[in-house]
Amino acid sequence: MWIICGLNPYIWSMATINFFIQSKKSPAGIYVRLRDGRYTDAKAKTRFAVNPEQWSAAKGQPKNLNDVVNKKLNQQLSDLKADLLAHFNNSVGKQEINSKWLKDFINPPDNDDKIPTKLVEYFDYYALHKKGTIEKSTHKKLIVNKRLIERFQIDSKQIYHVKDVNANFKLEFEKYCISQNYAPNTIARAIKFIKTLCYHAQSNGIETHFQLSNIAVKIEKVKSIFLSPEEIQKIENVELEAEHLVNARDWLIISCETGQRVSDFMRFTKDLIRIESGVKLIEFTQVKTGKMIAIPVSKKVQNILDRRNGNFPRKISDQRYNDYIKEVCKKAQINEKTQGSKPHTNGNGTRKMKGTFEKWELVTSHIGRRSFSTNYFGHIPTSLLIGVTGHSTEKMFLTYIGKTETQKAIQLAEYIK
Repeated sequence: MWIICGLNPYIWSMATINFFIQSKKSPAGIYVRLRDGRYTDAKAKTRFAVNPEQWSAAKGQPKNLNDVVNKKLNQQLSDLKADLLAHFNNSVGKQEINSKWLKDFINPPDNDDKIPTKLVEYFDYYALHKKGTIEKSTHKKLIVNKRLIERFQIDSKQIYHVKDVNANFKLEFEKYCISQNYAPNTIARAIKFIKTLCYHAQSNGIETHFQLSNIAVKIEKVKSIFLSPEEIQKIENVELEAEHLVNARDWLIISCETGQRVSDFMRFTKDLIRIESGVKLIEFTQVKTGKMIAIPVSKKVQNILDRRNGNFPRKISDQRYNDYIKEVCKKAQINEKTQGSKPHTNGNGTRKMKGTFEKWELVTSHIGRRSFSTNYFGHIPTSLLIGVTGHSTEKMFLTYIGKTETQKAIQLAEYIK
């Protein structure tokens, strides 16, 4: 390629760009070398890698371009070459063209005050600027998804930028997650989170792909697992000797009677109770929604408080609570065969495993909230239930308990017979 170089000491020159590898171990990093006569000879490592057996040293490109992976890699290298030549043209006579210039082009240095364009780095930027406005669980999801993208990049042997999130990114990401035994809904939620991140970047002036808005995911409906009134009675009546199980059982009953998340009910203390118009209320602010909630103290909750001299049970960690209530439900013989999913550890880490299990195996901290919502639906006006659970809309509430508009109409029929 002939390039006119206005300020160079020569009038005409020919810049050449070649790709090569320096290792026989797989994966081998791919290097790029730009030469321009005797004036320029720069070398740098690209963000791509290849199996040495699939690389043609003579041609400086992957072998067997009929292979989908090799064909994609070859196209990416061609795109890099074209971009590099354009950057060279713009830099001649303006910058010193050397290996540092080349490295800065391939991996632009990030200044402290510069908004990152790399996808993984933007996770940290997003967390920093959302600090104080997102709850602990959302921050945890952010970290989990960031690590997932990091593993995906290692597997795909390339670094993704925000602008790279397109239809093909979605397909490759899904393919990787499936190979790692992630559940469909987990994959879908991860993609939705990545899209949210990209839209945040877009609002900060970062370039995004034109296909971003067209990336669609579908969350599969999952059967709601809840405890029936009869099962809750069995849990209340079961004989427990260990104090930690009695403590966990009391929290489980409280959660089934108040419909709150573990992040909220585990903060209950007697100081949150007040009496208004003769009604004893638990009044608090939900962690997730920030909404002020007031819940009447039911007879079952009052019985627990009476046994504990007016105090709520001892606070425990979420993980221990999850473990203990499974044990409680097992002892209470909550063993109906139920379809669902539970964590399963294998060579790829901990994933959700679908199947049919005894119901106690599927019990988690969220079951109390879902049991309250489901058991009282149709018995208490939905507007009042929403006031307790904190759902933003009736539609969200119905989706949460797995009810449809048709089922709501059937419930209505009970009142207008």
